[in-house]
Amino acid sequence: MTAHDRLSSLDASFLHLESIETPMHVGAVSIFEGETFLDETGRFRLAEVRRLVASRLHLIPRFRRRLMGVPLNQGRPIWVDDPRFDIAYHVRLTALPAPGTREQLMTLTARVQSQLLDRSRPLWELWFVEGLEGGRVGLIQKTHHALVDGVSGVDVATVLLDFQPEPTYLEPPRWILEPPPAEWRLLADSLWERATEPAEIVRTVRAAARGPQRALDETTRVARSVRSIFDEEPLAPRTSLNTTPVGRNRRFDGVKVSFEDVRTVRAAFGGTINDVVLTGVAGGLRRLLESRGEAVTGTTLKAFCPVSVRDDAERMQLGNRVSGMFVPLPVGLPDPVDRLEAVRAATHDLKEREQAVGASFLLDLTHYAAPTLLGLAARLTHRQPFCNLVVTNVPGPQVPLYCMGGRMLEAFPVVPLTRNLSIGIAILSYCGQLHIGLYVDRDAFGDLSTLSAALEDSFAELRKRAEERLGDDAR
Repeated sequence: MTAHDRLSSLDASFLHLESIETPMHVGAVSIFEGETFLDETGRFRLAEVRRLVASRLHLIPRFRRRLMGVPLNQGRPIWVDDPRFDIAYHVRLTALPAPGTREQLMTLTARVQSQLLDRSRPLWELWFVEGLEGGRVGLIQKTHHALVDGVSGVDVATVLLDFQPEPTYLEPPRWILEPPPAEWRLLADSLWERATEPAEIVRTVRAAARGPQRALDETTRVARSVRSIFDEEPLAPRTSLNTTPVGRNRRFDGVKVSFEDVRTVRAAFGGTINDVVLTGVAGGLRRLLESRGEAVTGTTLKAFCPVSVRDDAERMQLGNRVSGMFVPLPVGLPDPVDRLEAVRAATHDLKEREQAVGASFLLDLTHYAAPTLLGLAARLTHRQPFCNLVVTNVPGPQVPLYCMGGRMLEAFPVVPLTRNLSIGIAILSYCGQLHIGLYVDRDAFGDLSTLSAALEDSFAELRKRAEERLGDDAR
């Protein structure tokens, strides 16, 4: 039987989730110093940019591959080489009327990100944007969630970018196009895999039976972690974040927070960097809901926080290796230190109960589900009642990155929305700053600027309280 580059169940679920209202790609918008992108006549060096990207695609082979479905939907799709691959389709140039403002770039980002990727081609696009004020250049990235998760997305970015100003053009090996399998062969191979995988499960169970105590301990651990997902308050409160189905149009904005400020808060009150970040987000959401006239006293929002289960040996492997936790955000607490204590206690408890292990176990079960059932399950998540929003925090490089010699100054990530989640908050740390990307449904967030300002105020309040605490301790 031929080995195929088959999507995992989680990767495939993002295809089932996708609709014209809910594109399932992740992305980012970055801003670069722009002089080095231009030739001596002032024209953008698009051909050289394409040559640079093309020289590195052998490091991420799926960027030359497209999806191929299994006949009769009898298996998850596979990746096959795209005979029509054209670097000019994937690396594009657009412009804003000079001098383009930051706000105009964010508006363009929302418009580009709201459009579906073409499934008949490799599922990624790079849009360079010239005409920004100060002679800068923007870069809007789109990569389907079936192809990358947040962590591997950062790895991809570091392959396409440079750690020094001088761009490095690699000498790629000759690309030899591999023809796709015949449909009858793919169907037969898929049915064979479906028939043999349960046998692998049986063999695994038999092996575990040889060590009954180890098997019992592992089963107990997984059961405890699964149970923690459905705790005493499994349903998220209904707020304006989840009242109407998400439409086709988006808004986007970015907020920067000093990483040093976050470390100061952590030094003063303890917890993890992620605890501080979630507390800052909770404070911003509290201010947003208050501005909308919603009662917040006693309210605890629930955020789904993806957790990477990718180890170092899996770096640069595309696809999704994520689980997740449902983290309570205590927006009902007026004091920011009390909110941080509540978040610390909650995340510590979730880690103790290994909730991410439980979520990973449930996702692994879908590996054995028939594709039709997998599609139904994925679509049900559009109506899930367990969380109010997604908050994902991805560590990025703390050293400068460059493209065509231009330094990357800012980078705000994008996380997709689902039918009943009108906001996704993605955070990327880069060069001493937290870059917070706010991606929202246009109709539900006419007040996106209010949220942006509220987040800045929330983190500033945390920093102020931390400085007061540290000053008192010093005395």
